[in-house]
Amino acid sequence: MYQEFYGLRDIPFSLASDPKYLFRTSSLLEVFANLQYGIENGKGLVVVTGEVGTGKTTMLRSMLQSLDETVLAAYIFNPILSTEEFFDLAAGEFRLQPQSSKAAMLRQLGHALMSRHAQGMRTVLVIDEAHLLPAHLLEEIRLLSNFETNRDKLLQIILCGQPELHELLSRPELRHLKQRVSLKCSIKPLTDHETAEYIRWRLCVAGAKDENLFEPEAIEMIHRFSGGIPRIINNISDNSLLTGFGEGSRRITRSIVRDVIGELDLMPMEAASTSFAAAAPSRVFDRERFLARPTWQQSDDRSQGLKQQPSDNVRYIRPRPSESPAPGPDSGNGRRVISERDSQNGRDGNESAKFFLRVRVSKKA
Repeated sequence: MYQEFYGLRDIPFSLASDPKYLFRTSSLLEVFANLQYGIENGKGLVVVTGEVGTGKTTMLRSMLQSLDETVLAAYIFNPILSTEEFFDLAAGEFRLQPQSSKAAMLRQLGHALMSRHAQGMRTVLVIDEAHLLPAHLLEEIRLLSNFETNRDKLLQIILCGQPELHELLSRPELRHLKQRVSLKCSIKPLTDHETAEYIRWRLCVAGAKDENLFEPEAIEMIHRFSGGIPRIINNISDNSLLTGFGEGSRRITRSIVRDVIGELDLMPMEAASTSFAAAAPSRVFDRERFLARPTWQQSDDRSQGLKQQPSDNVRYIRPRPSESPAPGPDSGNGRRVISERDSQNGRDGNESAKFFLRVRVSKKA
């Protein structure tokens, strides 16, 4: 509806998990690097967590699309299954023939894994929403990790879910499974500067000629009420473009975002900030009073900095014409990660899907 008005080829803030719009922060790059390392080196069981709406499913789909022909992956996105349904679904994803019994299915799976390993190929089982896994399937997954040679794991297992997955694996009855976790990583919410870059990035991929449709004060408010959660950012931004179109506004202002936030009945994500909780643990937020405040009372150095200061956690191998290449950010564990911004005109998903194979991780000198 608003695409022609704002000069867009696509809807930039759709809630669908489209890998084309995957925004690569240092946190996400670290997850990619861990998954790549886990798959290539046969680490067995890898656990990925992230808060609701941080892009876990988008990340998994991007990874799956980027795998080459030597990797066979089974992707299960709804783990609330019976044991029989689980093996039936996994067998179909692994291109195995249906069997009359669980024993026959495991025998066939074992032969397939050994054959692929002998040819130097990898086999991966990816389970999304893993925090919903019932106890009986967690035990089956533990037993599947027993497929191994004297040196290598034959099946790589990736469990991806909300932070509750850590609590689930910490149960005493699941200690045997927890001990088999070789790698853990998590996707973090966006910082304020990453939120600004994220909004501009998605506008760019959608074909916007002007990436600065959102004013700095509007972006600051979006970050405050979203807490850096991409799904909430998308929801606010999409509705803001729709409201701006209805008002005939060529720029998305703080006033427009304020109206959208009021319609969506959102609260600011102050509780997510440790510093805020420490500074005012008993403070009660008055949303109506906040939304009624004039723009100048909310404008501060941070909102002005969004327009000028680049993200501390995002760098691009291919710079914009006005920029020079910059070294990658420190991922926080001794690794230096470099990401690539695919295109200034929004390339399709084929290029974006190959990103997983282009991640470069190197030890700092």
